[in-house]
Amino acid sequence: MKSRLFIYISLAVDLLIALSKFTAAAFTGSSSMISEGIHSLIDAASQILLIWGVKTSAQKPDLKRPFGYGKELYFWSFIVSLMIFVLGGCVSFYQGLMRLQHPIADSNAAWDYSVLAIAFVFTTISLYSALKAFNKQRGNISFWKAIRLTKDPSTLIVMLGDVGDILGLVVAFAGVFLGHLLNNPYYDSIASMLIGLIMIAISGILVRESKSLLLGETTSRKTLRKVVALAQADEAVIKVKKHFSTYMAPDDILLQLNTVFKDDLTTRQITDAIERISASIKAEFPRMKQIFIEPVAK
Repeated sequence: MKSRLFIYISLAVDLLIALSKFTAAAFTGSSSMISEGIHSLIDAASQILLIWGVKTSAQKPDLKRPFGYGKELYFWSFIVSLMIFVLGGCVSFYQGLMRLQHPIADSNAAWDYSVLAIAFVFTTISLYSALKAFNKQRGNISFWKAIRLTKDPSTLIVMLGDVGDILGLVVAFAGVFLGHLLNNPYYDSIASMLIGLIMIAISGILVRESKSLLLGETTSRKTLRKVVALAQADEAVIKVKKHFSTYMAPDDILLQLNTVFKDDLTTRQITDAIERISASIKAEFPRMKQIFIEPVAK
């Protein structure tokens, strides 16, 4: 299992920032600060669920789950994505809407600016940690393509959550600054609504990716072509008739090859060939931990 240190860093950062934001909101009455506090609290809860998902997905296969528990990570990632939408985006937007109808003047800007500055520094640290892990995973693939193709939702959730935090902090700062500069509390309420929309947009991306992984994604065509070539290179094989693959976890691919073997082979020779092919595929592609090669007729 890959290092998940960035999740624990993000959890600690989000808890500290949420506490500071709610403290500032209690003294100032800032709507955008309350929304930012909710945002950080939801992020912290997300990290806890992700940690749980990582731990449960690492369990070994048993009679109850013969293919392993890898999809536990995808399930909890999907739940986290929905939680960001409902509890984060929608609640923040509603909070701003209510304050828009009943605005409250922010009486102490010093609290807001101090907390926003502290939050920006700590969120940048968390984002750097998540980006480092994400860049290591994506290799030479472009940033946006890697987001679309990633099979590790935990990294994506933490990274995009931190990006949303940075954008939210900028919006919150603008709302507080304009509210004090123009003596107009409506800017703070509008900022709260914008923070909610940012969270909703990010959760939309996460829901889409998590759902796709939960339902099952195949490995790339390029990889499958190499796998088929490896199988067909064996002296006992005529051709691979069909192939199926799906990600059970970020580092666990299930592969099935419907393979046509030569007619004059004994059962023992076919068994030996299956073992050779499986070993060669696993050596080339370590993520393919569960390989099923089924002999089929022409």
